[in-house]
Amino acid sequence: MHNVGRRIRELRAWRSLDLRVTADLAGLSYGYLGKLERGEKPINSRKTLEAIAGALRVAPDEITGISPAPPVDVEPALHDAATALADLLGDWWVGEVPDAPGRPLAEVLADLRAFHASRNRSGQTGAGDYPTQVAKLGPLIRDLLAAAADPTTGREALAPLLTAYHVAGSISARLRLPGMPSMAAERMQQVADDLDDPVWQAVARWGRAHFISSTSRPRQYELAVKVADAAPPDRPETRGMANLTAALAAAAQGDGDTALTHLSEAARIAEEIGPDTSPWPSGIMQFGRTNAGIFRVSIGVELGEGARIAEVARKVRPGTISTGRQASFWTDLGRALMTERSHREQGLAALLKAETLAPHQLYRDVFVREAVMSQLASVGRDAFGRELRGLAWRMGIAPIG
Repeated sequence: MHNVGRRIRELRAWRSLDLRVTADLAGLSYGYLGKLERGEKPINSRKTLEAIAGALRVAPDEITGISPAPPVDVEPALHDAATALADLLGDWWVGEVPDAPGRPLAEVLADLRAFHASRNRSGQTGAGDYPTQVAKLGPLIRDLLAAAADPTTGREALAPLLTAYHVAGSISARLRLPGMPSMAAERMQQVADDLDDPVWQAVARWGRAHFISSTSRPRQYELAVKVADAAPPDRPETRGMANLTAALAAAAQGDGDTALTHLSEAARIAEEIGPDTSPWPSGIMQFGRTNAGIFRVSIGVELGEGARIAEVARKVRPGTISTGRQASFWTDLGRALMTERSHREQGLAALLKAETLAPHQLYRDVFVREAVMSQLASVGRDAFGRELRGLAWRMGIAPIG
């Protein structure tokens, strides 16, 4: 039985719910939930995972959290860096001065620009190396906090600090670090309040919607729509990203028509902007044609379009966006292709591409883990089987057969 399936059964027993009642509460068929529990079917959508979590009255992470850890040679470094970053987010508010060396602001800003650039670089030296990314981000935030509290540099340091907090939330969300994305969103709002600028206020409000817990999809949709409707027109990137966030929230609730409406509006805004990926604001939103296309692929997978989403994916130019977003593209495409036996080799190739770009991100994706485990049960000794077993081993999944 898959780890997720076993965990659903354990939680169901803890709640004293039988299979049929749980299926009814989640809006699923009795037979399908039984197959999920027995590991005969993978959970392949946010909607299904969140519906089961709602029926069992637990957070989705309580279902997905029991899984083998990624390889031990990288996990300690990631754990230590993430702990330090969590302490920094929790211990220091905007306006307070941490114990920082007080470096010249120009030097700190140059390092931040280099940091953002490294996240946009291809290969494992970019966003894929999360322990290094997180370890570098903490000192930068400390330096920016010190500069923000200095009357001579305060205003100039604030917008860069907001972008650094967003990166902290983004990495935390991708690595499923509990509580940290919402804490980063709170810090973003504090910075925006100090800036007292409607453009950055809209960015912070979008960050809150984007990082909201998966247990609050209706609220996420509500917040994202408010930003899409009210963000200042002189920075359309915020309106575009808010529409993409709203689209994902709608899709996760099974509302495909609404999701596609927001995707269409985001695509229209992207055409107005022009570049495949807008450079504003530095290092965080990456709004443009490419990100709109990546969201379209992700939402197509969520809505059950399966391998048909490959037609949409062919129009996306992932090389024009950051490594982390490229990894998301290849991950979702791989999941979609692996739903059909005739496309599973291409699907595995896409997952392996994502692994080269951002291994930690791939390893912690519950839907990838489910897709890989579902294939292991029937895999042969051919090249596909060997590659799949290798990926499973690197993810900490015990190969079968």
